[in-house]
Amino acid sequence: MNPVDPTASPYTLDIRGLRISLPGTARPVLDGVDLHVGTGETVALVGESGSGKTLTSRSALNLLPPGATVEGTVRVGGRDVLTMNPGQLRALRTGTVAMIFQDPRAALNPLRRIGDFLVESVTLTRSMSRPDAVARAAELLAAVGLDASALRKYPGQVSGGMLQRVMIAAALMGDPALLLADEPTTALDVTTQAEVVALLAELRERFGTGLLFVTHDLDLAAAIGDRVYVMYAGRIAESGPAHALFARPRHPYTAALLASTPRLASPAARLAAIDGRPPDLRQELRGCPFAARCPLATEVCDRQVPEPVPAPGLPDHRAACHHTGRLEGSPVDA
Repeated sequence: MNPVDPTASPYTLDIRGLRISLPGTARPVLDGVDLHVGTGETVALVGESGSGKTLTSRSALNLLPPGATVEGTVRVGGRDVLTMNPGQLRALRTGTVAMIFQDPRAALNPLRRIGDFLVESVTLTRSMSRPDAVARAAELLAAVGLDASALRKYPGQVSGGMLQRVMIAAALMGDPALLLADEPTTALDVTTQAEVVALLAELRERFGTGLLFVTHDLDLAAAIGDRVYVMYAGRIAESGPAHALFARPRHPYTAALLASTPRLASPAARLAAIDGRPPDLRQELRGCPFAARCPLATEVCDRQVPEPVPAPGLPDHRAACHHTGRLEGSPVDA
């Protein structure tokens, strides 16, 4: 019997203590990020632009900026991506992990047919014949609601929504265990957004793929996520099951984001906003990164970094705030 590896992870993606620093910054871009995605699970990662969402997702492919200094571990299927050699990374990126990028038109060569885009990487990296790859591409196009005629078209001949479906099919060509979706619906209209979200949920159940869905849209996160991580200034502010996190947020930042979401019930009311702006990467942070914008902040927030603590009676719901208990009974909880 093989000995049990004590470092092995039960998760498809397991990020622990991830800290990434870049040249010219006074503080880490990511500062102690812990995040995991289980098999067949959808995890939503939300936050403002610049909070570190995309960099967190790209770490699963070791796609990091030049000059980055990295600490911590990023395990996919129990193997640390950050220690892989080029050959291992190539195998990871063409099979185990796939990514759907925000702008599908930027990911496709406008001078090449969609069929060539779908089958080329598979035939080069997985010893699959071209006829088999074409059949696989047609099968996956059907799974995302497109017919095989799309294989003969150029990117400029189809709509943005159809191109995003092509990107999803391309991501599934290598039978990945983990799918990274980096704001895949941002450039789409509301109706197409809903179709893509429903499609991703269906494909996750059909193929058993773990999904990390990066978005700044809380409604999308609530619709697709089993669990949600809220990120602010390179740190995880709050995490937990989607229903619990949205029903009763335990971090002032999450509460403020929810309060600023437009509601059809009160269209004439003034839209709530979060005062101030996120901290500059050129400035060092000593305490809570949200302290300067937080209505609950006290002296301890300015001098001490809060550690994530479980919500009362909810061990899977954690918030990094010194004043979590003060949110009990607030208007957000009503």
